[in-house]
Amino acid sequence: MTALKEEIDREALWQAFSDETLLADLRDFVAKEIRPEADRIDREDYYPTEIVRKLSRAGYTNYLIEKEYGGSGGTYADAASIFEEIAVASAAVGISLITIFQAQTMLRKYGEESLKKKWLPKFGEGLLASYALTEANHGSDIRTLDTKAWRDGDDWIIDGEKHFITSGSAAEFYITLAETDAGVTVFAVPGDAPGVSIYDGENSATFGLRNGPHMNVVYDKVRLPADHMVGTEGKGVRQAATVLNHSRTLAGAISNGVSRAAYEDALAFARDRRAFDSRVLEFQGIQWYFSEMLTEIDSARLLVFRAASALDEDHQVIRWGSEAKLKAGEVATQVAVKAAQICGAYGITENAPFSRYLRDAKAYEVAGGSNEILKNTIGKFLMPVAGIEKKKPK
Repeated sequence: MTALKEEIDREALWQAFSDETLLADLRDFVAKEIRPEADRIDREDYYPTEIVRKLSRAGYTNYLIEKEYGGSGGTYADAASIFEEIAVASAAVGISLITIFQAQTMLRKYGEESLKKKWLPKFGEGLLASYALTEANHGSDIRTLDTKAWRDGDDWIIDGEKHFITSGSAAEFYITLAETDAGVTVFAVPGDAPGVSIYDGENSATFGLRNGPHMNVVYDKVRLPADHMVGTEGKGVRQAATVLNHSRTLAGAISNGVSRAAYEDALAFARDRRAFDSRVLEFQGIQWYFSEMLTEIDSARLLVFRAASALDEDHQVIRWGSEAKLKAGEVATQVAVKAAQICGAYGITENAPFSRYLRDAKAYEVAGGSNEILKNTIGKFLMPVAGIEKKKPK
């Protein structure tokens, strides 16, 4: 279906919300470097190292980093466009960038100047990073951790293990959490530091967003310089949650990319498939399907770019990011299902891409903040709005 997709007027379908030159160059890159490898990345479940490094050298992975650290100092609206366009070809590549973005954001927002100068420029050179928070005994509850950190002279020592870490199979740099005497604290851990190792645990593979196995990361009394503590000691939960809230908008952009891919493939099929002496697309019922899907995708895209504006404005980030990821994730799953249905027997064959779209879409209704967590977050926003709590929503 790849050749057919190119004949669709994508510019008419999908309004651009960022710089046209940026998008034109990115689409060329995606067509040349990512789309030909997308099925193999999913099928073989490997981290797309070379693709991500090429994205870095082209300036896409460090787009939000300030110019003084080698980045573009770009906007979140442009970043959302980058993530969406990449995910049209491969959501697995998109999620590989999410973990890099999360590590960057933690350093940008909370890192000491010496830490920023040391590590942020490396992202433009292809540094691969992971956001290593989860533990086997605590899951997503990061308020209490088995991983501990303590002072030893001017250094920090970290000891413990992280579980089911996305991008862990290739990461060269980790943002991680450990518990100190003051509470949960963020640390930056180089992957080649003595005492750092990884192994493939049980149930490490997921059915969607397949960018390599989720690894367990071991810190065996790892020694870190003092400035590799990121932010304020004991404030790690708040810092980690802030970064996750920032990344949810870009997660929504990835889901929108999946929606677009499924929609375009189904539209091309319905245009060219003939039944009962007519094109499938000429049947009114099929047109209704496409009309409904397009309206939902447009709604999700508008919401994601509204959330991106909220990030640029630093206003109600939690509310808009949660809404964007929730809506985009639900729409992607619905569109993937309906697209496969429109394509009939072809839609459920192994050679068709709809299985990948559906698996990627559904996985992002769980990963990075499940739909239920997002609804809880939006509900908390509503409490002070309704006058039940006095705390002003952020």
